Amino acid sequence: MKAIWNGVTIAESDKTIAVEGNHYFPNDSINREHFKQSATNTDCPWKGTASYYDVVAGGETNKDAAWFYPSPKTEAKEIENHVAFWKGVEVVA
Repeated sequence: MKAIWNGVTIAESDKTIAVEGNHYFPNDSINREHFKQSATNTDCPWKGTASYYDVVAGGETNKDAAWFYPSPKTEAKEIENHVAFWKGVEVVA
């Protein structure tokens, strides 16, 4: 699987985990130069508190386009140390 935004591959892995229609990429598969920590947090009743990254590529920033669970609840432990995408980030096989 590849995550692409603004013509740039920002993550690539053959070991993603699919949850609720989203592919979660292992931390070591993301290209860190394209990620900037965001102050945004949201809560999911069964996964826990999500943190976000802004995705930066091609001279543009896609605010809060990637999210992860730094300390997921027990039911979501499989996605610990993984990142998922939205807001126009294309995830393709």
